[in-house]
Amino acid sequence: MSPSPPPAPGSVALAVNPRAGAGRGAAIGDAVQSALARAGIAVQEVTAGDAGAAARAMRDAVRAGARALVVVGGDGMVHLGVNAVAGTPTPLGVVPAGTGNDVPRELGLPAGVGPAVAAIAATLTDGRVRHVDAVRCSGREGSGWFGGVLAAGFDAVVNERANGWADRWGGPRGHARYPLAVLRELPSFRQRDYVLELDGVRMETSAMIVAVANTPAYGGGMHVAPGARPDDGLLDVLVAGPLGRAEFVRVFPSVFSGRHVDHPGVHLHRAARVRIASDGIVGYADGERVGPLPLDCEVVPGALRLLGAGSAVSVTP
Repeated sequence: MSPSPPPAPGSVALAVNPRAGAGRGAAIGDAVQSALARAGIAVQEVTAGDAGAAARAMRDAVRAGARALVVVGGDGMVHLGVNAVAGTPTPLGVVPAGTGNDVPRELGLPAGVGPAVAAIAATLTDGRVRHVDAVRCSGREGSGWFGGVLAAGFDAVVNERANGWADRWGGPRGHARYPLAVLRELPSFRQRDYVLELDGVRMETSAMIVAVANTPAYGGGMHVAPGARPDDGLLDVLVAGPLGRAEFVRVFPSVFSGRHVDHPGVHLHRAARVRIASDGIVGYADGERVGPLPLDCEVVPGALRLLGAGSAVSVTP
């Protein structure tokens, strides 16, 4: 599928992942376009055939002066949208249509197609947006943005395994591939040595998980950093370790409730700038591959403007 021409200035660019929602993404996209049109909002679809083409189409739409960018899909689609609009005046709307939808949920965006579209339409009408932080991340493969959590330990290795399966014909599909990847990696994974720099302060440690969080949860509801807020100008850095594998297996399930932070082997730090270095780890942000460590992360306060978000943070016209 070739991307549509960039939207005319003043219209809303709509990008859809047609495979989201167990293949219902295209139908959801059509419903979103119709609903916004009924609200008197000019919409032009900029959907493209693969992730790379979709990213280019979104960036082109923003550069062409789109009034807003609305994405339909899961966390991967949200990640592309964040990369298109972060640091620009163009606001982002999200219609969650994926399996986990961690990023939109933790950014305070409505769940469900109907509520999300209604909230987006209302925000476009009254001109009020919510400003939240985004994270600029760079490494030897380039730079980009994320809105949720960067995984840089066992969680990242699981993501790499699960994505590898998804890319191969006959591998596990859908949400089931993540727990299967956990079972595959856990018997052989050992804690790694890390060098961290938190606001310029160097720290050496061994850990099973290192995560850099702008929001509290990832991976289908794992509350890795339950105190993280996307509006405080800081990143929550979780270090699970030094921690033996047997103890990690015992503690790991409590991440779904956030109670893992009470364990003496789990440590939380806060910083605006974070550098993570370790051998053999590929970082994943918002569930998407970023690149091998070392990675440098810096929070940019208010870099992301959201349509239809809750009022946990003051909104401005």
